[in-house]
Amino acid sequence: MSAIDFSDPATIAFLTEALTAAGVNGLEISQPDGQLRIVVAGKDGARISSTEATPRAPGFAPGFAFAIVKAPMAGHFCVEHPAFATPQDLPRSVSDADIVGFVGVGHILLPLRAGRSGVLTRLLAEPGALVGFGDPLFEIELPS
Repeated sequence: MSAIDFSDPATIAFLTEALTAAGVNGLEISQPDGQLRIVVAGKDGARISSTEATPRAPGFAPGFAFAIVKAPMAGHFCVEHPAFATPQDLPRSVSDADIVGFVGVGHILLPLRAGRSGVLTRLLAEPGALVGFGDPLFEIELPS
């Protein structure tokens, strides 16, 4: 039996559709070479749980901290909803509940919530790029 290729977007789309049809809200698979986590969002979208505050890197304003919004699953990264492609300029203020982007697999879009209030300062992934679980997508500057 051959191993399932969890880096294939078609495989992830199939698994996501199967989970949705079965009424399951998530799945996590760990293997020695990687991890796959699929979260089927409810009506409020997915919450980002990996937004840990971190001191800024050297060369940035002292006394500021930032949070990183990470991909909750593998898929294609979208900054705007494809049906409402209104450019969002950076930097811009966001609240913890604001949708700042999407991760898409097939026709399914998972909204990404900021998870923290602050200033969305920069993109850490290219729009349209294939991202994996835990990949950094946005940087949010936290108020001091």
